[in-house]
Amino acid sequence: MAETPGGALDGVRILDLSRVLAGPHATMLLADLGADVIKVERTGTGDDTRTWGPPWYEGEATYFLGTNRNKRSVTLDFADEADLRTLRGLVDGCDVFVENFRPGTLDKYGLGYSQLASTHAGLVYCSITGFGSGGGAHLPGYDLIAQAAGGLMSITGWPGEPAKVGVALVDVITGLHAAIGIQAALRRRDATGEGQLVEVNLLSSLLSAMSNQSSAHVLTGAVPTALGNAHPSVAPYQPFDTADRPLAVAATTDRQFRILVSAIGRDDLADDTRFTSNSSRVTHRTELIAELEATFVTETADHWFQLLSARGVPCGPINDLGQAFTLAHELGLDPIVRPEVDHDGLQVAQVRNPITLSRTPAAYRRDPPRLGAYSADLGWSATE
Repeated sequence: MAETPGGALDGVRILDLSRVLAGPHATMLLADLGADVIKVERTGTGDDTRTWGPPWYEGEATYFLGTNRNKRSVTLDFADEADLRTLRGLVDGCDVFVENFRPGTLDKYGLGYSQLASTHAGLVYCSITGFGSGGGAHLPGYDLIAQAAGGLMSITGWPGEPAKVGVALVDVITGLHAAIGIQAALRRRDATGEGQLVEVNLLSSLLSAMSNQSSAHVLTGAVPTALGNAHPSVAPYQPFDTADRPLAVAATTDRQFRILVSAIGRDDLADDTRFTSNSSRVTHRTELIAELEATFVTETADHWFQLLSARGVPCGPINDLGQAFTLAHELGLDPIVRPEVDHDGLQVAQVRNPITLSRTPAAYRRDPPRLGAYSADLGWSATE
């Protein structure tokens, strides 16, 4: 069952044993770019997210549908020796093996990295865990727990009210790191013939992604706290109330600040010694925000958005998700795609892959698969 030619990763086959979000997100992005992804699921139940609803779309969980396009689903039972032999045979025909079981689990079935690499030297094996394969190997990898234990909730929300981000962001970030690691290992493999073990975990991915907050702590020992919607190092950089709905404003330089206050008729603020530099504006953040908001509430968010955007001041109304998709459409970003009809006749709208390649663009060849839809085609294994 050959793939449509033209993708940047054409010829790369991935055996995907991962479930839920981080691993499936990584393999979906790689599949969009041409990789052939065989998704191995538990017989009878499949990926956990197949039951994570509502919401549902034609009987399928939208959670599952959003992260599993362009894949072929097969069902296998690790406890069944015949299925296990089939799975090991599939490994021989694949370039990449992706899994997110607790460390050591797959070793019991002869599917650990060292076991598979002993007979498949070119295999790129990607292991995704919650807290690494050492001291944290026993800890389950759930996004909420990573947000809590990794410090993200401590700096999100309002002081004294820790909050999680409104999507499983740590899973998504870890999936991106997995995709990058896999491609780096493939490039090395293509040059030397040698595969390798790629390991990513939720905690390390989060600490890296917390960027300026993590850097401040590493370099100074500072422990940041929640600031609501404010920025710890820049002001003004937050939403403001207007006459109808909030408007986010990000004036990150002295020049942008002067343009901002001039545009809203508050030139007096540019000459106020409390606000003449970013550091002084951060120090006097409370007074600055009160002055600006007293003016912003006199007009609507759209009024200020048009006025300030025309002058190059970064800003935008706080949209709901529907308004965000509408904005993307208006900007010509075409955020929604409808894949071609696959063998079982589904057409499932999908969020477009955000990566644009001029010569080998992402393709949408298959709808998210029905559970085990390709199990009958297991003849491709190592020979196709």
